[in-house]
Amino acid sequence: MVSTDNETPPFFKRGLPPSARASLYLALSFAMLISDLRMHYLDGTRQALAVLAYPLQFAAATPAEYVHKASSYFSGLASLQRENSRLKARELAMASQVLFTEQLQRENSDLRNLLLMQQNLRVRSSAAEIVFTARDPFSRKVILNKGSQQNIEPGSPVVDQAGVIGQVTRVYPLHAEVTLLSDKDQAIPVVIERSGLRAVMFGTGNGLMELKFLAANAEIRPGDRILTSGLDGIFSPGLPVATVLKITRDSAESFARILCRPVGNVERSGAVLVLSRIGPRLQRPEEEDTSDPRRASAGRIRGTRSSAPAAAPTSAGSTAPESSSSGNTTQERR
Repeated sequence: MVSTDNETPPFFKRGLPPSARASLYLALSFAMLISDLRMHYLDGTRQALAVLAYPLQFAAATPAEYVHKASSYFSGLASLQRENSRLKARELAMASQVLFTEQLQRENSDLRNLLLMQQNLRVRSSAAEIVFTARDPFSRKVILNKGSQQNIEPGSPVVDQAGVIGQVTRVYPLHAEVTLLSDKDQAIPVVIERSGLRAVMFGTGNGLMELKFLAANAEIRPGDRILTSGLDGIFSPGLPVATVLKITRDSAESFARILCRPVGNVERSGAVLVLSRIGPRLQRPEEEDTSDPRRASAGRIRGTRSSAPAAAPTSAGSTAPESSSSGNTTQERR
């Protein structure tokens, strides 16, 4: 095939080979880098291109950033929830330990005070613990964990670290019943520490006590301490019983109404001391012997008066001796 004059030679159609073209571009790039490094003529162009490309960069990075932030948020939330649960469990454990420690401290303090009171008392005492309250809702009674097997006797006083709380009323082989001072049927002879006045204190049934048989103008005021007098031969004298809470004086009444608060933990004691009596059990006094001839006249009158009530409940057949005795009495009076 013959080529014409208007056709381009094959050499110029192919151009530079790829290796020569790459070398040329590489040399041109190095020249531009060196020129920019020396003369900084591309700084303006670079800044302009950066400003133009920033929105594109922000738009391209936003989804990835949102995904990263969302994953960080949820992972942090789960971590915080786990840490919160762990801290709550730890706080509950610490709170229970703190409550247990406080309870032990209170119990230790009560036992120390109880031991100190036991050392100061001059009577024999036995430590016991209140196990539960009696089932009767209309009385104030508690049950001790000691009974007759541990030498607990009926009528023994019961005290705690602060003062008197009650008296043993029933004793069983392994436990005993204590009637508290606040019981409405309980009474105790007392003395006012400041003035020395003696009186009798009764329970009211609602946790308080009432001081009775004191005149309306008696020397007593709120805050006075009330101690055991020891006149009953059961409670040792000088044991704290109560403090005066409220006094109501009425000129129309002979006695003042005095409410008191027990100093002992009457309604919530745990460890207590059961005291022995300060003296033997008191016996009923015997009637006078009227057989003494030196006291015949007075004895006949007293004997007749004493026999009259005894003959009253007898049957009708015993009326004759009664009238005879009354006749003798009349004759002697004449």
